[in-house]
Amino acid sequence: VPDEITVELWKEAIDAAVDAHKFKPDIDVLVLDGIPRNVGQAKIMEEMIDVKKVFHLSCPNRDTLFSRLKKRALKDNRLDDANEAVIQRRLDTYETESKPVLTYYPTELITVVDATQPPAKVLLDILESVNDGVYEPAAV
Repeated sequence: VPDEITVELWKEAIDAAVDAHKFKPDIDVLVLDGIPRNVGQAKIMEEMIDVKKVFHLSCPNRDTLFSRLKKRALKDNRLDDANEAVIQRRLDTYETESKPVLTYYPTELITVVDATQPPAKVLLDILESVNDGVYEPAAV
């Protein structure tokens, strides 16, 4: 799918969330996951968003990474994605297309998060970083 179409679809989804009062851009923080997926998308989105931080979920241990991706695929019942050749292709695509996004943004915007931690801890680290070190769940 061309980058322009991908970003346009994302923008339509965000606009719909704004129209439905589910996202208030003047007060809410938007954490993106999976977009921009490459430098081309980052360039297109540059005029649409003000990037405050970029989270690099780092998992330097290849075995741990393979294991997690395989578990996730099986949990989500995506059996094809649990295949090691498919996982390797996804990692190769990350290296060639997605990883360069980290060099597109200034280094001071990059926050490295240890992705080998339990998922709840990874989320907490991200939320604390978004809120400058303090994360307090909303009162229910």
